[in-house]
Amino acid sequence: MKEVLKNYSGILFLLLGITVGSIIGIVAPGVADYIKPLGDIFLNLLFVSVVPLVFFAVSNSIASLEQQSRFGKIMVTMAFTFLFFILTAAVFTIFAVYLFPLSGISGSKEVVEAASDNDSWGNRIVSFFTVGEFTQLFSRQNMLALLIFAFMTGFSARKAGESGQVFRAFIASGYEVMKELLLLVMKIAPVGLGAYFAYQVATLGPQLFGFYAKPLGLYYIAGIIYFLVFFSLYAFMANGQNGVKSFWKNAIYPTLTALSTCSSFATMPANLQAAAKIGIPGQISNIVVPIGTTLHKNGSSMSSIIKIYVAFLIIGRDFFDPMNLLLALGITVFVSIVAGGIPNGGYIGEMLMISVYQLPQEAIPAVMIIGTLVDPLATVLNAVGQLVASMFVSRFVKV
Repeated sequence: MKEVLKNYSGILFLLLGITVGSIIGIVAPGVADYIKPLGDIFLNLLFVSVVPLVFFAVSNSIASLEQQSRFGKIMVTMAFTFLFFILTAAVFTIFAVYLFPLSGISGSKEVVEAASDNDSWGNRIVSFFTVGEFTQLFSRQNMLALLIFAFMTGFSARKAGESGQVFRAFIASGYEVMKELLLLVMKIAPVGLGAYFAYQVATLGPQLFGFYAKPLGLYYIAGIIYFLVFFSLYAFMANGQNGVKSFWKNAIYPTLTALSTCSSFATMPANLQAAAKIGIPGQISNIVVPIGTTLHKNGSSMSSIIKIYVAFLIIGRDFFDPMNLLLALGITVFVSIVAGGIPNGGYIGEMLMISVYQLPQEAIPAVMIIGTLVDPLATVLNAVGQLVASMFVSRFVKV
């Protein structure tokens, strides 16, 4: 029990901060304006720490792929498997929010008017992928351009061979330093988000509680259905009925490990052990499980769609516009890849979402709170998804 409380202490403290902030917003709304700067300070610290972390994390992961890249067929099959699972989870969640729509917050649409602009789609597409000056890369307004530049930097560092060894060590060290910095910033998340939540409650009223409860309930119901139905379907596609029986017989331990530790990385040994019992060749599971723990996130894919949908409800935009849906799928793929291996990496998705959709800053705390509350089930979907992905890859690659 102590170990479980230790692993969930971050979520419990965050819930405590949100609860205290909610009470302040209800009983003393006038105080909310005075404590809001605490929330602004937290968000600003988050902004300035997460941007360099993204660069170092992505470029370092690409630069370190040199040895794994020799396993051509496994890598290609694994990549298509990850992409298929991530997009399936995202599309399933889109159908869920379409069939069971939620109500927006009245009077909140006006906050987006100042953020809109009249740029053509051509100019906006150019600005999504590139910037005109190097210094503009390290701005939260240009997250997509930063991601692409980081991928190119990591690839170039790997291609440089011996000459790039010092630079590869630099970006690896930079990743570790920035990771610790983000962990340090997140220590004040309960206070920062609590203060911002108090301001939201005081401004928008107690209807926020019903607003958050509905998307959370929808996520947990959809997530459990996806976990039981789709994971069974993937196991069946891998090895028929025997695959389904073998998967669920051996998936219990990784599932309980993911729930008790709230960590995909802590579940990795349990996944490798379960893969061996299922009969997945070690040459496959030893590649798919570690890389998948970083790059393959079913739960993050579903939560990304939910958070984007919630942000659109807050600002009064149409989430189901075809262009918005396509962008949502693209953001979800990036979030599921980049978030892996980065503490609180889901927050990077909020930054990317704000940048691509040009949403106001007011939408960030709401989706951060939802991302935190869905974390236990998201961790299960993320972690156990590596086991079924290993089965899926072994179906198409014989070693």
